[in-house]
Amino acid sequence: MSPRPLIIDTDPGVDDAVALVLALRSPEVDVRAVVAAYGNVGLPRTLDNAGRLLALAGRDDVPLGVGADRPLVHRLERRAGHVHGADGLGGRAAHLPGPVAPRPGSGIALMARVLEEATEPVTIASIGPLTDTALLLATHPGLADRIERVVVMGGAIGGGNVTGAAEFNVHADPEAAHRVLTQDRVPVALVPLETTLTCAAGPDWVAALAGADPVCAELAAMIAPYRDHYRDRYGRDMVALHDAVALLECVAPGSLAAAPAPLAVDTGFGPARGATVPQQVPEGPPVDVLSAPDVPAVLDAVLGRLTYASPFSMA
Repeated sequence: MSPRPLIIDTDPGVDDAVALVLALRSPEVDVRAVVAAYGNVGLPRTLDNAGRLLALAGRDDVPLGVGADRPLVHRLERRAGHVHGADGLGGRAAHLPGPVAPRPGSGIALMARVLEEATEPVTIASIGPLTDTALLLATHPGLADRIERVVVMGGAIGGGNVTGAAEFNVHADPEAAHRVLTQDRVPVALVPLETTLTCAAGPDWVAALAGADPVCAELAAMIAPYRDHYRDRYGRDMVALHDAVALLECVAPGSLAAAPAPLAVDTGFGPARGATVPQQVPEGPPVDVLSAPDVPAVLDAVLGRLTYASPFSMA
């Protein structure tokens, strides 16, 4: 069976870095494009980070696109440098190889070109704000049948991590998230905060990652301050692998369990802005809300794919 084509829309981000390397090292998928947008840090930084991560993984063959620099409607004031470091990669960006250069034109155009040229349906992993994905679906509706599904890391059915109600990626652009979750052209699977927080890696997992090869050792170094944040916030020496859990579902569909539910996003300006809300009267088809009934299996699968490839050069 040939590898499944995959587009990754991301905002690196420590957990995005882990997710990118996981996808790039997984034989089950063919990463056709990476698009970097604003999010954890601003666009100039996320774009540079994505280019450096492609270089770290030895994958300068993967096209890099320039994504959105702001939400669809309202400017984002909140960043996550206190979680990911000022450079977005735990202070390690300058230690990585020089970045792969982005392709000319917009990330949306790159995504559309991948879809146009694909001979089989393409999965889109949307692991940052959903701005680019919403724009792609709105501006290229004729390509919807080229998309197998959109797998989103985002949302929180219960409490959020950026406000009491909202998860970061959805809160970054609630209008875009609402459009993606309620549209009826492309199937959507949502990996919410409740799922990713349960898939938290402990010290033994991080040590195994650090000892695998130079690329994984660099990921482990990025994780160190991120891990400190989780220890301080949650009182456990664990680190959530948010985006990597969503990428695992792209790489190996069925790794997570799906429960269909109609969802919407609160786009008001009260305390619930960005909340992911189950609907009594659906605006669109159900979204597959994904959970992890076997957390050890998920963590083992992520680690196994990160350490699958032979070591790459750090030159």
